[in-house]
Amino acid sequence: MKFMLTWSSFPETRHDAYKGFAQMTDAEDEADHPGVKLIGRWHDIVACGGMLICESDDISAVQSFALNWSGVLNIEVRPVVDDNEAKTMLKKKWNL
Repeated sequence: MKFMLTWSSFPETRHDAYKGFAQMTDAEDEADHPGVKLIGRWHDIVACGGMLICESDDISAVQSFALNWSGVLNIEVRPVVDDNEAKTMLKKKWNL
């Protein structure tokens, strides 16, 4: 299942979040989300937020990943589908 996580930083912890992320090694970044495959991550540094798309069969793993950053970021998690999944679902819905 795919998930979209969006985040914005709290003003009082913004620099802590930036520093923590910037100093992570690739290995630390990978260890930050076991059971969750990152598809892509995009940052809006100026607006102090961003979003990522990830995939996991375990919602607990996704929630745990978000919880790692919840002290410095406001995070929302939403299940999403890609184009092919959406088309398949819609065709079934309307018998197309």
